[in-house]
Parts: sequence; C-alpha cells; structure tokens
Amino acid sequence: MLGWTLMFLVIAVIAGLLGFTGIAGAAAGIAKIIFFIFVVLLLISLVSNALRGKSPR
Repeated sequence: MLGWTLMFLVIAVIAGLLGFTGIAGAAAGIAKIIFFIFVVLLLISLVSNALRGKSPR
C-alpha cells in the first residue's frame, strides 16, 4: 500500500511540473488518503500484536 502512495506522489510531482494542476492535485489527494490509511493499519497492527504479547520477528 505504501508503494501506491509513492506512485501517486510521483505522478503528482510530475503533473505539477508539467502544469497539469488538476491532475497533480487529485494525485496528491489520493496519495495523502492512502498514506493515512497505511498509518492507521500500521497502528492497528502494532496494537494488536502488543495485546497478544507476541514479540516482533
């Protein structure tokens, strides 16, 4: 999922450099949403592993 975030970020930067502001804004918005979803899932995973008492590998 983090790969998708980076892909949309790169698309946003390239579109912004080429002057496609609408596409750049949309791609940056998508990248931001996916990034926050990734962070939430990471936190859920860390909390669930901590509650089970398992140590990280």
